[in-house]
Amino acid sequence: MRIISGQYKGKRLQAPKKLPVRPTTDMAKEALFNILNNEYTFSRISVLDLFAGTGNISYEFASRGTQQITAIDAHYACVGFIKSTAKALDFNIETIKSDVFSYLEKVKRSTDIIFADPPYDFEKEQFAKIPALVFENDLLNENGVLIVEHSKYTKLDDLPYFSHARKYGGSVFSFFEAIENTEAEQ
Repeated sequence: MRIISGQYKGKRLQAPKKLPVRPTTDMAKEALFNILNNEYTFSRISVLDLFAGTGNISYEFASRGTQQITAIDAHYACVGFIKSTAKALDFNIETIKSDVFSYLEKVKRSTDIIFADPPYDFEKEQFAKIPALVFENDLLNENGVLIVEHSKYTKLDDLPYFSHARKYGGSVFSFFEAIENTEAEQ
C-alpha cells in the first residue's frame, strides 16, 4: 500500500503478511480522497477509522494534515502495526483495540468523518448495524459523513440515512448523512 498525497506522498508501507486484512486499493482510495478533498479541509476535521486493519485510511488522512484520528480494530496485531507505523511517521493516530460494535455503543464523542471497512463477507444485518449505531448515538458532527466500504455485490441503498454510493472496481463506498428528508430526495 502507498500514501497517495500529502506530507508522505508516494511512501510505500509494507504490512505484515499475517494480518487478516484487505486494504482499500490505491485506485479506490485516491478516488475517495478526491471526493473528500472537495468537501473538507483535512487539517480541521476529526476522523474515526473503523475496522482499521493496516491503518491505510488513517495514514492517508494523517499525511494530508488531519490531527484527530482514532483507529479501531479488534485484531491485536493490526492495532500494533498501526501504532508502530504512526509513531515512525510521527502521525497523531489514537489506536484502540476493540470490537467496533461495542465501541460504537459506548463512545460519547462525535466526529466529522467515520470510515468503516468491515469484512466484505458481513451479512446485511451486520452492515446495517454500523449506520444504525452511528446515527442512534449521534456520533457525527454537523455536516459529517459515514462512509462504508463494501463489495459491489452488497447493496446498502435501502438503509436509513443512505445518501449515495460510488463504485470503483469491485469496491463500493456508500455514504450516509443526517440530511433531513433524505428519503424525499431519493
